[in-house]
Amino acid sequence: MLQRITVACLFFVFLLVSPAGARAASPVHIGMAVVEGPIGPATAGYLQRAGRLAGQRGDACLIVRLDTPGGLLESTQQIVQGFYASPVPVVVWVAPSGANAGSAGCFITLAADVAAMAPHTSIGAAHPVTAGGVGGGGQVDDVMKEKLGNFAASYIEAIAQKRGRNVEWARSSVTQSAMITAEAALGLGVIDIIAVDLPDLLRQLEGRRAGERVLHVADATVDNIPMIVREHVFQRLWRPEVMFILMLVAIYGLIGELSHPGAILPGVVGLISLVVVLYLSSILPVNAAGLALVALAVALFIIDVFAPTHGILTAGGLVAFALGALMLFDRADPAFRLSLAVVIPGVLVTAAFFAFVAGKGLRAQRLPARTGREAMVGRAVVALEPINAGGGTVLFEGEIWNAVSDESLAKDENVEVVAVTGLTLSVRRRAAGAGGPSPATGGRST
Repeated sequence: MLQRITVACLFFVFLLVSPAGARAASPVHIGMAVVEGPIGPATAGYLQRAGRLAGQRGDACLIVRLDTPGGLLESTQQIVQGFYASPVPVVVWVAPSGANAGSAGCFITLAADVAAMAPHTSIGAAHPVTAGGVGGGGQVDDVMKEKLGNFAASYIEAIAQKRGRNVEWARSSVTQSAMITAEAALGLGVIDIIAVDLPDLLRQLEGRRAGERVLHVADATVDNIPMIVREHVFQRLWRPEVMFILMLVAIYGLIGELSHPGAILPGVVGLISLVVVLYLSSILPVNAAGLALVALAVALFIIDVFAPTHGILTAGGLVAFALGALMLFDRADPAFRLSLAVVIPGVLVTAAFFAFVAGKGLRAQRLPARTGREAMVGRAVVALEPINAGGGTVLFEGEIWNAVSDESLAKDENVEVVAVTGLTLSVRRRAAGAGGPSPATGGRST
């Protein structure tokens, strides 16, 4: 009896320490990250964090569901390096049907341990956009574009070689902007799997070697790894549309504060927006010529408020603003294309703002003072007694003021205020038939 108990215990211990027993005792988990939209710094940080988290939890692999039109080369490099250093195998799945792994997405898909796509998806056109702020035009840019193209071609070749994928096609995706469907990509050896849905993907991953591991994920539990709040905010923030809108808010806020001094709120909002715009301009590929045209447009709007040009400068400013908005980003890349649906309303709102809000505020600053000591100059008052250089008194809006004059003025004579010094008015004889306000008598008859 004791011998049977001992054998049963040893068999139970063997099941626990064996791989099969371990798998039975511990269900398999897979981490899943979802990337939708352009590739940028927030995306790179998100995927690096997802890889670390999957490694800490001991997940069998990390699946990245991808749908992107492209993105920044610098962020793409960070993601590729993260895949290489990932503690768990990385599976990139371009899905759902209709999704695209364009530009930077092509680099990311090729760099995965296992590259998968859903039916009726596409991959290619791997011409990434550089990060790093303002760019201009001219011959220097042509040289830089050539250098960038050569670097991207060699970089994607190295990725394809490392993962054992079609090197020739990978290079053509950069040099010729080649783009193919999922079915063609599988036939050319660009990807490894075409999976209709997630269960189909897990079924095809079962028993497949990914790096140094063999995947056993047919019955695995998939745990989503969502973006945290900070990543969500930056992912939404660095879009060209957001930068354009913030640029408009900065313009409106700062000009609104200048045209209505003391409002405070427009100035604070404008300054905050300006700081965010400067930050985004250091990340997004912004064109210097577009920025210059926008600045020129703002200058024309302001000058037209003061100069009697009958709206000619405002019309020119609208043209400059529209052209600057269209040139502000690289329209050749779908990831950074500012659509006309954003540009046209922005131009119309800007025109209305400068024509009505800023214009009226700036013109109001040039109106003569209506209250205070400045408003007293030029007003007609009544002498209560004879006035000369030695002094006298006048009645101004029901109040008696001390007055002095370089000429002798008679009692009850209508005089005009020429200056205010402390509590003393300097007055002079009012010309006969002079226009302007009636004597400030506060309702008393003279």
